[in-house]
Amino acid sequence: MQTTAEHPSIALLPPLIPRDTLFGNPERARPQLSPDGKYLAFIAPDANNVLQVWLRHLEESTEVTPEAGDHQITADKKRGIRVYFWTYDGEHLIYMQDADGDENFHCYSVNIHTNIVRDLTPFQGVKAEPIDLDPDHPDQMLVGMNLNDPQIFDVFRINLKTGAVEFDTQNPGNIVSWMADPAFQIRVAVAATPDGGSDLLYRPTVEQDWSLLRHWGPDDEGYPVGFSKDAQTLYIVGSHEVNAQRLLSLDLATGKETPIAEDPQYDVGGVVAHPTEYTLQAVAFYRDKLSWQILDPSVAADFAAIGQVRSGEFGIGSRTLADDRWLVAYTTDDGPVYYYLYDRASKTANLLFSNQPALEQVALVPMQPIRYESRDGLTIHGYLTTPIGIPTENLPTVLLVHGGPWARDTWGYDPEAQWLANRGYAVLQVNFRGSTGYGKAFLNAGNREWAAKMHDDLLDAVDWLVSQGIADRDKVAIMGGSYGGYATLVGLTFTPEVFAAGVDIVGPSNISTLLKSIPPYWEPIKAQMYHRIGNLETEPEFLDSRSPLFLIDRIQKPLLIGQGANDPRVKQAESDQIVAAMRQAGKPVEYVLYPDEGHGFARPENRLHFYAIAEAFLAKYLGGRCEPTGEIPGHAGELR
Repeated sequence: MQTTAEHPSIALLPPLIPRDTLFGNPERARPQLSPDGKYLAFIAPDANNVLQVWLRHLEESTEVTPEAGDHQITADKKRGIRVYFWTYDGEHLIYMQDADGDENFHCYSVNIHTNIVRDLTPFQGVKAEPIDLDPDHPDQMLVGMNLNDPQIFDVFRINLKTGAVEFDTQNPGNIVSWMADPAFQIRVAVAATPDGGSDLLYRPTVEQDWSLLRHWGPDDEGYPVGFSKDAQTLYIVGSHEVNAQRLLSLDLATGKETPIAEDPQYDVGGVVAHPTEYTLQAVAFYRDKLSWQILDPSVAADFAAIGQVRSGEFGIGSRTLADDRWLVAYTTDDGPVYYYLYDRASKTANLLFSNQPALEQVALVPMQPIRYESRDGLTIHGYLTTPIGIPTENLPTVLLVHGGPWARDTWGYDPEAQWLANRGYAVLQVNFRGSTGYGKAFLNAGNREWAAKMHDDLLDAVDWLVSQGIADRDKVAIMGGSYGGYATLVGLTFTPEVFAAGVDIVGPSNISTLLKSIPPYWEPIKAQMYHRIGNLETEPEFLDSRSPLFLIDRIQKPLLIGQGANDPRVKQAESDQIVAAMRQAGKPVEYVLYPDEGHGFARPENRLHFYAIAEAFLAKYLGGRCEPTGEIPGHAGELR
């Protein structure tokens, strides 16, 4: 490991930020207002550092300290709760939990007065997907479950008071999402189609058959957003007839579509609607940063007032049914998320708390949007994070590749980017072709380009970094999770001379075995995956040619792999098989398996363990700084 004495500039970096500050649990996060405005719920760790749902009575206290009356209402034993939401009955919250990362989530209700927890979907090996709640039906919830067939989700109506589960709507076999109307009846659905596209389906009443409103082909994207209050109009987002996904209204009587908001390059990134009137009020487009377009003049003054509270991006996390108070979250690139309670009458916002106050005490760095041109002329967008205290010249660098791949990196606080920059690395996050948000031409440019043009975009990123004088070409590592893990394996096999080291987290090594082992409920979207990646049935040789497993003889540089044993998407075998092959061939590989994790590391003890290993690994091969590993109680990591 290289030392500070060998690289004097490292001594100019700010103090090491403890990994626990960056990757540990938040202090308080993800607050949500109750629909009646009486309570604030939020996520916070308990005495055992397990994330639970906590409650604050807003009428008793608007103070921010736990002593003011915050109390814990759940008692998860190990994994921690991350997803929860209010019901409309004034008594219950719903939270989601799986078993050690298997993604077979159950819906649990907790009574906010008694703390009594009930598993609303107590079916072994079944995945529950909440569909909707409705203020006019406060005792009911619509949930999709693959109870009758592992591949498909039917709709069930659950009584929140009794726990009774009633069959509501049958899935004919290809429906992948459902939508309820203002009367809380399932009347819209999206079905996967054999061409890799999707159909938007509608029925005038629940007694009638489904009819086709619109077909999106495999190179188009679309989905329903919601109904108008009179249920005569359906709001949809789609990229048909244009490049980027736009917001439209669809007259259900005539089928006529009318554009509401659009951008020629960027997809719609979110829609805000009134909680009881269902009118569309604002739409988001995510360019380099988030920007809002106001649709309803009645909220223009509110958005203007909210925009003046503090810098960064903001989003409305929840709002009361009376619509008198909003919960607003502010995100920046160099600090925690700040949560405010906004009063519409006075146009004032009061700070509730930030999610990680410790971040205010350390030297975080800004994230800079960048762009460069690919070798075949596409504009590629990304985000650069560099250390402070030393010149941004000839730095050891980490190319941090996002998962998906049908997703994108965004501006804002990123713990991995901050961690790496603090250790002395430049960090580049690239929205390579196939990433979402930039219109369908850019998305479809990634079709059938795994390990090909998608990888070329990453190689062009390295060339850009070197040409700008930012990176030392001999000290560039590649790192990522899921597709980013695959990209890491591709980097070390297809282009072994480019990267000095690789860190792969739950990345597939063989596309054929990946597609053969997808969860059963992905079966309806398999045609779309075949369209975007390659067809397992008809072109296995093509898939093998894009699979790192078959090119391990080319590997020259060291590799670190982290894997969850219960991962339903990228099975443990994907990591096992490439580790075994590399060891048989005498190639340098380190492997850590977490028996109680799935697709990523949810437990903070496991995150801290893996990042400690990754930090030492990168320091060894790139020469950055390294916090001592130390003792990490409670982790489940097994060095294999």
